Amino acid sequence: MNMYAQAYDQYKKTSIETLSPGKLLLMLYDGAIRNVKDAREAIKTKDYNMAHNRIIKAQDIVTELMVTLNMEYDISKQLYSIYDYIYRRMVEANVNKDTEILDEVEGFLTELRDTWQEVVKKQAGNGIEARQMQNLSIKG
Repeated sequence: MNMYAQAYDQYKKTSIETLSPGKLLLMLYDGAIRNVKDAREAIKTKDYNMAHNRIIKAQDIVTELMVTLNMEYDISKQLYSIYDYIYRRMVEANVNKDTEILDEVEGFLTELRDTWQEVVKKQAGNGIEARQMQNLSIKG
């Protein structure tokens, strides 16, 4: 790896490590949504290997969302059920290469992302420190 690539990798790593929990959560949702969209397009072009890989990446993100939930809160238990449903639907979409299921999954992920985006905006507007977001549903 050349010097510029190493510097860029370090920059990306530092950028992610310094994100607030809310912004990191939004990035995870964005990544899952992007991978679902890419998988749907890959299925349409019959690139099933690419579709499989993108669905797996989206599943990995949903798994990360699941394992970082702070289960001391009722909302976390509800989110876990939603994430579990989304995960199982992605498995089904991957097995059947079903774009309609991916449409459904994308809808859920987009709605969740938009909801969290509002929470992050309200916290920023109220001057609440980003670290306090951890108490809502995620643990750091």
